[in-house]
Amino acid sequence: MLFELNHLSKSFADGRRARAIALDDVSLSVDAGEAIGLVGESGSGKTTLIRCALRLLMPDSGSVVYDGMNVVDAGRAELRRFRREVQPVFQDPFASLNPRMNVEQLVGEGLIVHGIEKRAAKRRDIVVETLEMVGLGARDLPRYTQSFSGGQRQRIAIARALAIRPRLLICDEPVSALDVSVQAQVINLLQDMQRALGLTILFIAHDLAVVRHFCERIYVLHHGRVVESGDRASVFDSPRHPYTQALLGAMPIPDPVAARERRALRKLNRLALNGAAFAMESK
Repeated sequence: MLFELNHLSKSFADGRRARAIALDDVSLSVDAGEAIGLVGESGSGKTTLIRCALRLLMPDSGSVVYDGMNVVDAGRAELRRFRREVQPVFQDPFASLNPRMNVEQLVGEGLIVHGIEKRAAKRRDIVVETLEMVGLGARDLPRYTQSFSGGQRQRIAIARALAIRPRLLICDEPVSALDVSVQAQVINLLQDMQRALGLTILFIAHDLAVVRHFCERIYVLHHGRVVESGDRASVFDSPRHPYTQALLGAMPIPDPVAARERRALRKLNRLALNGAAFAMESK
């Protein structure tokens, strides 16, 4: 297994001597070459999970294991290797790219930071090659991000992550800030890169349609807990947890019969929600 979260928990002080639980005993695994989806609405704990997975935030308990290395306890050299081989792609390309850097600087920065290529000419060759992978090119090297559309900026963000040839991409809702017409282009690009480079991808989203199109296995996160997991067919065709059923029921379906069934399911879920939090968990 390339990447694992084992019994990860994280809470925060809420100012009243109590603790707000963000993650509660979360476990998931990603094998080499897989595209795994993690879905949940806002407030489900996705952002905290990503920050713990990248060791930007220390969990209260549990472990983050990458290629046999416990990242939580990793030393400087091990952490340097982890940061080279695991790269994030963040949600908002307008905020994640430094507007003072041109495309060559943005995409080539990782090559300098990780000591991969010190020669400027060779570094430029790698940057151009990577840009061409994502549908851009040498003509874009001197340009700044302000002159690009949202979809093009996300392509630059993906190129920046890919330039150092990582093994694992952690994608934090990488298409949610983009127009629907552009989302498919970025998803198709990620699929192409996965096949071409043998990438492993952990894809975090709230849009089930995107996850269904892209991911082989899916974890459903609700109030900091994984309430359901399985392969794509089992989660979408035979969901066992009421929360998963509610998420699927919220998907737009142009079939009037299915729409009536969806309304009936929502009514059942409202009744369940009026009683107590979801109790049943499906692993």
